[in-house]
Amino acid sequence: MPAPPAHLLGPDFFDRPADTVARQLLGQWLVVRDSNGKTMRHVVHETEAYLGAYDLACHGRSGPTQRNGTMFGPAGKWYVYRCYGLHWMLNIVTGPKGLPAAVLLRGVGQWSGPGRLTKGLAITGGFNGLAATRKSGLWLAGSGMAVSRALVHCTPRIGVGYAGKWAKKLLRFVVDPAAL
Repeated sequence: MPAPPAHLLGPDFFDRPADTVARQLLGQWLVVRDSNGKTMRHVVHETEAYLGAYDLACHGRSGPTQRNGTMFGPAGKWYVYRCYGLHWMLNIVTGPKGLPAAVLLRGVGQWSGPGRLTKGLAITGGFNGLAATRKSGLWLAGSGMAVSRALVHCTPRIGVGYAGKWAKKLLRFVVDPAAL
């Protein structure tokens, strides 16, 4: 469906704790402009929060590197990296500059799973470091929908068993797409 006349979620929305942003992204739209200029919107239905250097599952836990430097801010930029050399992972940077925090988009529209999401939407590492704005061709927009807490399932994140007690933290937020 065509992109809706919705307000862009800007840096102020993302300049908050990652778990707050992850929860509030549910029901909002990821909007993608393709190479032909056509925009498509996809409702966000699954996210994961990575809270900063103290979060042992967070890429920024050991400080900035060439790979994770984007995570250190400012908020509202895309952090896109390759996982296992196979799949692109799409994250939005959150929180104050200097804090390596982000939200991984795990499910939008018809795609469940972060690798399927990026493959289905042709999202690559070329978006890494770009602001989540219309100019970049990839942004998040408010749908006007507030998802009831009763509909949100909070679970441990996926694939972070190495992170000790942080592997059990309830930082994955999921809502049934049929409920949106």
